[in-house]
Amino acid sequence: QVQLIESGGGLVQAGGSLRLSCTTSGRTLSRHFMGWFRQAPGKEREFVAAISWSGLITDHADSVKGRFAISRDNAKNTAYLQMNSLKPEDTAVYYCAAAIPRGSSYTQLRSYDYWGQGTQVTVSS
Repeated sequence: QVQLIESGGGLVQAGGSLRLSCTTSGRTLSRHFMGWFRQAPGKEREFVAAISWSGLITDHADSVKGRFAISRDNAKNTAYLQMNSLKPEDTAVYYCAAAIPRGSSYTQLRSYDYWGQGTQVTVSS
């Protein structure tokens, strides 16, 4: 059993920053990718960022490039999403996910095997 627990969400004014954390517990995952997705009310869940086990490969959605940064600390079984210059359109529930490496696209939801419950991020204008 693998559990992913997100934290760090909250209410922030436009232009502010938040850092989300995602801690993995339970069965140890080997060399898994970690991803962040988000889902706004009435919209589909969308890719935000992904990072390889080594941290050498990262990818960010165009909408967050230059503002958000994904990172991880494998010793702490934790992935992070640093979010700067937040905009009202960033308001969503943010989910972290873990993917067993299969060579598939880590921007796709179907590539991920485990999901957290989500944390709400609200950006006021």
